[in-house]
Amino acid sequence: MLQLAENLSWVLFVTSCLATFLFAQAAVLTWQQIREKFLATNPTLRAAQIGIEEAKAQEITAYLRPNPDMTTTLDQLAPFSGNPYRPLGSTLPLISGSYLHERQHKRELRLESAQKATSLAVSQQADLERNLLFNLRSAFVQALQAKAVLALAQENLAYWDRVLVLSNDRFQAGDIAQIDLDRLELQRVQFETDVQSALVNARTAKIQLLTLLNDRTPVERFDIAGRFEFGEQLAALEEFRRMAMEARPDLKAAVQAVDKAQTDHKLAVANGSSDPTFAMDLGRNPPIPAYIGFSMTIPLRIFDKNQGEKARTELDVRRTQRLEEAAEAQVFSDVDSAYATLSNSLTLLRAYQARYLQRAVNVRDTVAFSYQHGGASLLDFLNSQNDYRSVQLNYLNLIGSYLTAASQMNLAVGREVIQ
Repeated sequence: MLQLAENLSWVLFVTSCLATFLFAQAAVLTWQQIREKFLATNPTLRAAQIGIEEAKAQEITAYLRPNPDMTTTLDQLAPFSGNPYRPLGSTLPLISGSYLHERQHKRELRLESAQKATSLAVSQQADLERNLLFNLRSAFVQALQAKAVLALAQENLAYWDRVLVLSNDRFQAGDIAQIDLDRLELQRVQFETDVQSALVNARTAKIQLLTLLNDRTPVERFDIAGRFEFGEQLAALEEFRRMAMEARPDLKAAVQAVDKAQTDHKLAVANGSSDPTFAMDLGRNPPIPAYIGFSMTIPLRIFDKNQGEKARTELDVRRTQRLEEAAEAQVFSDVDSAYATLSNSLTLLRAYQARYLQRAVNVRDTVAFSYQHGGASLLDFLNSQNDYRSVQLNYLNLIGSYLTAASQMNLAVGREVIQ
């Protein structure tokens, strides 16, 4: 029995440790996972989706038929006629029904206008998603950049600690003076400051990403994974322009707005037409035991009460056409600006990758070797280390700029064309 209790305690202990370990593990998400989670949980997008459902409900209302009217009449009631046995003998009952007939396809045009309003809401939802995904992608890139800068800062600090160990050995051997060792140790403050600043920036970037995801996960248990590098190939500008003209949801919404405005103008013209009302009545008029009658009421269109709405909708067509032209010009402007930024970033990154990165490493290692063997001054050694640090940091910042420009190009085109 005692052995069983000990075994059970051991199992509970192992289970508790395993649960604690799993809880402490950070949730590492890729860009695709973050994107899917964002689309599923972002409250702004979900609210806009409800707006689309509301627009679909308006289609039902737009296509409703007019309800018929029914009238019941009892006329010539004579309770004081002097004949107490037939107080309702001269009563004339009448039942009539009427229905308004809408001409010029008013119902069909209302439905068409409502359906185009739904399509417009769908395009506007896609444009909202496009802009929000750009913000999310920018935050994701910022978090990747912060992680890369933190790794660089930690690597530089570790390298400098190794330098300090070697320098302390040289000081013990009498190879360098105390002042040189002190200056080397003071230089460590810069690298330690870089590490702490990078830690704060990485944490802040994760917080911003969690805010966009509407996620309350502690920062310590949240992490991301992705490629922090640039692509060598870049398609032609005309190709990006063509894709943008096909995919931009705001441009599609502008075209749909023109189409809807034209339909609304047709509806305004149709609403200016007169609608007849058809009626039928059934009654009794002694000595006629029952009769049936028909009537039709046509409003006399002496004054056009819809003249202002016709003018307004016609002007709205012209207004939306101008907005379509402005949206098209904005598409070209966005694509051209993003392409120029991408090209500039690629030019600098290729130069860094081809020459500057390796040269910075060679200069640092050569000067460090010369300094350790008495062939270079302390100032030269410190300058070479600072140059290496600056070149590496500039390279990482350029990659971040490239990825941000790639996100801007995806925003300009309307879909992900650069991963």
